[in-house]
Amino acid sequence: MDRLDGERIVVTGASAGLGRQMALRYSDEGARVALSSRSEDDLAAVAAEAAGETLVLPTDVTDPEQVASTVDAVVDAWDGVDTLVNNAGIGLLSLYGEGRPLHEIDAEDWRRIIDVNLHGVFHCTKAVVPHMLDAGRGNLINISSGLGRYAAPGYAPYNTSKHGLEGLNKTLALDYEDTGINSNCLDPGGRVATGFWDHLPADEQAEILPADVMNEAAVLLAEQGPDGVSGESMPAEEWEARLG
Repeated sequence: MDRLDGERIVVTGASAGLGRQMALRYSDEGARVALSSRSEDDLAAVAAEAAGETLVLPTDVTDPEQVASTVDAVVDAWDGVDTLVNNAGIGLLSLYGEGRPLHEIDAEDWRRIIDVNLHGVFHCTKAVVPHMLDAGRGNLINISSGLGRYAAPGYAPYNTSKHGLEGLNKTLALDYEDTGINSNCLDPGGRVATGFWDHLPADEQAEILPADVMNEAAVLLAEQGPDGVSGESMPAEEWEARLG
């Protein structure tokens, strides 16, 4: 039997990069995967490549009504959600192609990054948790970054959003302690080949991690039962050592 046979998993930001890779791996492991991002065409391409059953659900995670409709569609189709992967995220590299000091960042861009990276996690988690509570189990996997534990110059809104996510993750673990819901942060452990780093020199390019670097850790976290590890934050390699 596949490791995640029949599991119901929602992945946000599933149209490209890390989200796409995790979604396809979940499908390979037998899960039913709800694919969410703003691009329906890109999601359809992922669904066409997936090994198993998928739902294509275009969603802007900053819009709570869209998020609620997406979760309702998953529950209507599959009668619940077992794992939510809060992966959707953007940063200054997404918007400008470079970092900038705080005074050079547009206020609207600051709000957009916080809205996607932090408020989006709130909206998605709020919509999913009641169904996990009804089932007495669930896994919240929040995709973080090393920049949620330390800082780097030029990336203030991203640093801020990921530090906020780390705090939210700890609070979720406490809010839902003894309910069967686990909440954890997962990050790749370094720069990843998602296109953001194409401008780097060759010697730094050689150190970039593959886009599937989190796949095994993401499966291990989704495999956890009601008494699993919760409230922790680690790079993929450390999660593999802990849960593998």
